[in-house]
Amino acid sequence: MTFESPSFEGLGLMPELLRALADNNYTTPTPIQTEAIPLALAGKDLLGGAQTGTGKTAAFALPLLQRLAQGEIAPGAPGPRKPRALILTPTRELAVQVNDSLRTYGKHLKLNTAAIYGGAGMGPQFDLLKRGVDILVATPGRLMDHMERGSIKLDQIDVLVLDEADRMLDMGFLPAIKRILAKVPALRQTLLFSATFEAELKKLAIEFMRNPQQVQISTGNTVAENITHRAHPVDGSRKRDLLIEILAKRHTDQVLVFGKTKHGCNRLAEQLEAAGLKAVAIHGNKSQAQRQKALNQFKAGKARVLVATDVAARGLDIPSLPLVINFDLPMVAEDYIHRIGRTGRAGAQGEALSLVSPDEGGLLRQIQRMLKMDVAMEVVSGFEPSRPIRMDAKPFQERGRQDARPPARGHRPHGKPAPRTAHAGPKQRSGGQAAWAGPKHGSRA
Repeated sequence: MTFESPSFEGLGLMPELLRALADNNYTTPTPIQTEAIPLALAGKDLLGGAQTGTGKTAAFALPLLQRLAQGEIAPGAPGPRKPRALILTPTRELAVQVNDSLRTYGKHLKLNTAAIYGGAGMGPQFDLLKRGVDILVATPGRLMDHMERGSIKLDQIDVLVLDEADRMLDMGFLPAIKRILAKVPALRQTLLFSATFEAELKKLAIEFMRNPQQVQISTGNTVAENITHRAHPVDGSRKRDLLIEILAKRHTDQVLVFGKTKHGCNRLAEQLEAAGLKAVAIHGNKSQAQRQKALNQFKAGKARVLVATDVAARGLDIPSLPLVINFDLPMVAEDYIHRIGRTGRAGAQGEALSLVSPDEGGLLRQIQRMLKMDVAMEVVSGFEPSRPIRMDAKPFQERGRQDARPPARGHRPHGKPAPRTAHAGPKQRSGGQAAWAGPKHGSRA
């Protein structure tokens, strides 16, 4: 469904939601909102294809809030409220942001929302659930923890949302998702949002959705046209010095810098601090409180540089971020898309800059193939690499393997230890945290 003059009023939203949108100066719906909201309001199952930064959270949050508030979704039995809507997200950060968005949009409604995720204490979450909640946002692993402890029942769920479903499958959450689906009523509305729709995801949709309507705003691994891509060839040992020089020249810009390892990100943030640049780091080894504090400092402008592993590649909502720097190229080309999706949002101009060592030529070649375009290589005077970038060199994950991902941790090709990366295989969470694979694994995200 489309409109000649899109407006939130024209989408059929209730006055309380329109007031909340106006309070936050949201005046014009994005394409995914324009297409998805009327279908979701009508109670249809929906497959929504959209990249991050396109407004997909509001595309499911607004109709969900309206259907609950108007009583289209039954209030359930008397007593403490059981959740009537469940939103699954792949990461803690995204769970927090989705919950914040629900509170923002629903500020004039009498609905309770809560988020549960790993890295935070179980006690406060027990209390939240005991008091009752209408809309629950959760990561799959922590939701499984609560289900096993009997602290939550999903028998009154009328709407299920899978946000960034492709990412949840990449992180190894498929078994957990299937166990959760088995506890949710079969008669429900299901909204699934994903940047891509690979075969495994389509198969899952066929199994648990009823005649879903499909809205595709962007296809595959498309990249916003308003993002400029550049690369600086440099020896790996000189990347830090080049990064400091770049940041010194662009002294007014906030920058998100992606590194490969948790230890490397910590060290880089400390080195930037020593150089007089206020920097903070987030990765999987930090507690949720530490990660949220670092993110808040960055959003508030108290830190100029946020150094992150791929745990931050999805779900971070940082308005007006002009520059993303790949200090290390990602081991999987698709992760380049998720990283640079933090810039160039909502039509703004963005820049993706990669520091490429001679050993990373093969990784850059894969990225260029995925982008279907060349990335401009610009040598910075004084930082010329000691040897040329070999674009024909096979990247790590192609050596002796047919798939496009590095070996899982513990696999030893040619008798050598497997390198430790942020993406060690489908059972690995972003930032190196093990995905849920059964009760024996303890705490989960």
